[in-house]
Amino acid sequence: MSVKNVLDRSHHRVVIIGGGPGGYEAALVGAQLGADVMLVEQNRCGGSAVLTDVVPSKSLIATAEVMGTINGAGRFGLSGGDGGEASAVVPDLAALNERILGLANAQADDIRDGLTRAGVKLVHGTASLVDRSTVHVVENSGTEYDLAADTVLVAVGAHPRELPTATPDGERILTWTQLYDLDELPPHLVVVGSGVTGAEFASAYHALGSEVTLVSSRDRVLPGEDEDAAEVLETAFRARGMNVLSRTRAESVVREDDGVAVTLADGRIVRATHCLMAVGSVPNTDGIGLEEAGLAVEDSGHIVVDGVSRTSVPGVYAAGDCTAVLPLASVAAMQGRIAMFHALGDAVFPLRLRNVASNVFTAPEIATVGFTQADFRENASEVETVTQPLHTNARAKMLGITEGFVKIFCRRGSGSVLGGVVVGPRASELILPLTMAVENRLTVDQLAQSFVVYPSLTGSIAEAARKLHRHQA
Repeated sequence: MSVKNVLDRSHHRVVIIGGGPGGYEAALVGAQLGADVMLVEQNRCGGSAVLTDVVPSKSLIATAEVMGTINGAGRFGLSGGDGGEASAVVPDLAALNERILGLANAQADDIRDGLTRAGVKLVHGTASLVDRSTVHVVENSGTEYDLAADTVLVAVGAHPRELPTATPDGERILTWTQLYDLDELPPHLVVVGSGVTGAEFASAYHALGSEVTLVSSRDRVLPGEDEDAAEVLETAFRARGMNVLSRTRAESVVREDDGVAVTLADGRIVRATHCLMAVGSVPNTDGIGLEEAGLAVEDSGHIVVDGVSRTSVPGVYAAGDCTAVLPLASVAAMQGRIAMFHALGDAVFPLRLRNVASNVFTAPEIATVGFTQADFRENASEVETVTQPLHTNARAKMLGITEGFVKIFCRRGSGSVLGGVVVGPRASELILPLTMAVENRLTVDQLAQSFVVYPSLTGSIAEAARKLHRHQA
């Protein structure tokens, strides 16, 4: 009879600084693998992703989507009970925000309870590195002490970037973390910044009924996304009445009596009731002992990490928005899990950014994975692509969908799927077949030969794949 040797990790102490996705997912893996895990978080579990960013913003967007569906009921032949027009719904922003924050708090509680059940020790406070194996903790109660650690994970996240010429006041000039304190819908909202955050909030508030002016310093909205997808979105924004100001930068934002004045680089002044500053994020890495511990940090303040989340100092890892990797909750979580697998000697694969699926929660949504249009231009002789419009899809017709497409990139000859783009409602759900194809190196023929429900939006994915089929002699 053989006896299986099990590695005893119960005396391996892991100290995690920060309770966002990178931190709490790492804590769960560390506890599962038998380590002694302590997680230090000043606020609630879940970090900004749960409390101020992802969960609240996507809840707001979901509400705007429901409102748009109800108010568009006439397109489906629906009317009021008396045979007249169906009554339009209007947002009660105070109630809406109360619900959103309630959802965020409930999610934070669920994460805390899950960590507690897993055996993770939660410490409410702040922490900083003394050296590679010592963490100084200041609890919210004021108690201070040092913790010895075999492994440290830094997952402190980031906060909204602020410009000196547009200082947020929480009332009229806002960051995205301050929007949920509003009790009335902004009559006219200027959104400065046309990246993912700016585009999402512009889309949501316009759908809720605000007049929205989107200020973009680039040629188009979403400059980092697929060009065709961004063009569809910008066209949709303009068609619905949003004022999109391209190729101009906001120089300053100041309060006026009951509103704001946004001065643009070309001298124009846009007056509105509120302004949302969506100009990027800054990592929360100041004053947490990175220099003292010897960690390499970029000029931007981001911690330098490798594919398994190691920093430049052995035994110290980092995950999430405090690193210069993709600022996505899913990536932060994967970084944290990978860090624990590596630190505790489990099987691990380095982070593969090519396989990361992402989504922009606008109307329509934009989901992407793998190869991009820019990659295609550089490798046109080796790569094939096809774009299948959604409006020809039977289910899309039933749902009143007129915008969007499915795009697939595959390797010429072998037909292996390299990437894809989905633009349309629930693109975040529709991208999964393409993500699985990229992850598992499936071919377009394998994708095309998989049965799909008819009618369904996923049918357009199979149809696009069929168009990439090449006759095999």
